[in-house]
Amino acid sequence: MNKLIDLNLAKIADGALQEQVLLEAKKVFANILDPNTTVSAKRTMTIKLTFEPDADDRQDIKLRFDVASKLAPLDGGVTKLRAGRDIDTGLIGAAEIKSGIPGQTYIDDNGDLRTDTGKKVEEVEAETANEGKVINLQKAKRG
Repeated sequence: MNKLIDLNLAKIADGALQEQVLLEAKKVFANILDPNTTVSAKRTMTIKLTFEPDADDRQDIKLRFDVASKLAPLDGGVTKLRAGRDIDTGLIGAAEIKSGIPGQTYIDDNGDLRTDTGKKVEEVEAETANEGKVINLQKAKRG
């Protein structure tokens, strides 16, 4: 059977269109497998063919092709921060509350006890041990 229009999309421009389709498909599949995207979101791939005839004879036609994909956006996230000011220096600091509740310690995946901001408790205790004596407020003189 003779084809009146011989236009094999896989072979256009020595396979360049097919190559672009495969590159975009790889992006689409990577996006689908990404756990940071919404699994049910629809992804699309568009193949655009533009035919531009020669103004002089209408027989020569430039075929332009573009391949693009629209992917699912990354899911946003939420966390809790705690900010404060150092009483002595006036400097402002902030840190993520990794335990979920300010002041609460937690056990990490390795079994280490950590403060609410994720610092190892043993490191904090070692730091504070070098700062001096603990003040016993129970024995303080009352005036």
